[in-house]
Amino acid sequence: MYKYILQNMSMFKRILVLLLTLLLVLSVTACQQAGPEDENQQEEQEEPADQVSGVFEGEGKGKYGTFKVEVTLENSEIKDIKVIENNESGFTEPVIEQLINEIIASNSVEIDAITGATLTSAAVRTSVTDAIKKANVELVAKEVTVEEEKVEDVTTDIVIVGAGGAGLSAAIEATNNGANVIVVEKMAFMGGNTNYATGGMNAAGTKYQEALGIEDSPELFYQDTMKGGHNKNDPELLKYFTEKSAETIYWLESLGADLSEVGRSGGQSVNRIHKGPGGMPIGTHLMDVFSNQVKELGIDVRLNTKAIEILAEGNKVTGIKVENKDGNTYNINAKAVILASGGFGANPELVEKYKPSLKGFGTTNQPGATGDALLMVEKLDVALTDIEQIQTHPTVVPFYNEMITEGIRGDGAILVNRDAKRFINELETRDVVSEAILDQEEGTAFLVLDTTVFEKASTYAKYKDQGFLKEAQTLKELAELIGIDPDILEQTVADYNSYVREKLDPDFGRTSLDVELTTGPFYYVEIAPAIHHTMGGVKINTNCEVINNSGEVVEGLYAAGEVTGGVHGANRIGGNAVADITIFGRTAGANAAAAVKGYLK
Repeated sequence: MYKYILQNMSMFKRILVLLLTLLLVLSVTACQQAGPEDENQQEEQEEPADQVSGVFEGEGKGKYGTFKVEVTLENSEIKDIKVIENNESGFTEPVIEQLINEIIASNSVEIDAITGATLTSAAVRTSVTDAIKKANVELVAKEVTVEEEKVEDVTTDIVIVGAGGAGLSAAIEATNNGANVIVVEKMAFMGGNTNYATGGMNAAGTKYQEALGIEDSPELFYQDTMKGGHNKNDPELLKYFTEKSAETIYWLESLGADLSEVGRSGGQSVNRIHKGPGGMPIGTHLMDVFSNQVKELGIDVRLNTKAIEILAEGNKVTGIKVENKDGNTYNINAKAVILASGGFGANPELVEKYKPSLKGFGTTNQPGATGDALLMVEKLDVALTDIEQIQTHPTVVPFYNEMITEGIRGDGAILVNRDAKRFINELETRDVVSEAILDQEEGTAFLVLDTTVFEKASTYAKYKDQGFLKEAQTLKELAELIGIDPDILEQTVADYNSYVREKLDPDFGRTSLDVELTTGPFYYVEIAPAIHHTMGGVKINTNCEVINNSGEVVEGLYAAGEVTGGVHGANRIGGNAVADITIFGRTAGANAAAAVKGYLK
């Protein structure tokens, strides 16, 4: 048997090889002939990819510094996003909430930025992206079905166009006077240009000035503002404005504001600008206060809602037509309409139309400042006043359009040119300083300050965090950073310091001489003028009633803030915008409420 097996082994091997070869050929052929259905079955049989769950931290950079989030993932889907560090302005809270909701709903960071808050939008997206990267997961986007907002005509006592400082002052006062109010705002957040206000609010004869030994009065405030406006201000409006300034400070404080710090802005003969706590931006502080009031009073504020028409019967307004974010329109019927929609500093066409010499200038204004009300009031033959008066702010970071507050000069900073020399009284009015800067080589100049000035307000640290304020340990090093002559800069600062000691500026007549620039580190930022404020607008009286070209009041129509003209004349004094929006906003709200209550009787 054994011999038989050995003799036939080779034959068995040949048969085995033949069988294996045949099986291999059949297997390959079967694979080549497999159809789509078979492939799907094979894919279904493959093990699924690992699903990621957990909490991951991500970091991005916002307008004012670091922005951090915690992203919760379940099976590679975003289930929650929590903000754990946020240095952005308070007005961005609804923006951040909206963006987070969109990211969670779509399971994707590929979402649109929100106009007017592009840096904050970028901070949210980059921080979430960073967390996803750390989780080492690839998100699969989900389709999101968004139902259109249902629209229907509504009726209220007063409708207010614009949710900035003027509009919210009016809304709060009208509500406290018993009126039902709806506020519409075309942007995705409240605040308008008030969000950008940094310096403070001018007021005369306040208890805070008195405590500091500052002698001031509404009369002196009137004189300074009329002079600053080149005597083009409406005397009646200006008188009302200056006389109501102190009590408006106290009204704001009754709402929760703290305006006890006092400094100086350009064009003022005494310290008069009342600042937010710790030198924080006045706009940020007031919007925090106003936002809290909106919540407490339950005021109906409709964001992403644009006023497109004022409804009227003859010379009497009956409400407005609005358009929501979906493009659907409806009417808000009301017994009074308050225009608080701001100026037109972000509308290059209108700026050029009314002041051609400003063609091509940058702007410090938020994107919503496009002058929509000017078109809406045309059918009512509303009078416009000072419409060609458009102000540039002298100290704006070129290309970025970031305004450096006038308060930094009031706190002691100086301006130097490329010759390393001062060239103007830094606290002249904005139009004078702007013109002087434009006359310098390349049309820009440099703000120079030391640590003593830098530490006077938290706002300045934010400029540094944004990369605008550059730092050096000595004046010589600072000059080298700027690219100017170190010896001349040192001499310029030495001369200025001697003027501070002597309380006399023989070169340019600066009278606010309080701080010697001696303490390093030193800082500088390059600046140039940009469009800042439109002094002209619809004509009003001291009741904030809108006037038509026949000199008559348009019944039921009120206006306050930058949408109006007459208060500032040919040039606005720094610190007067916040006073304007709150004084006249409050007045418009109170008078509209009184008229509505009288109408109801």
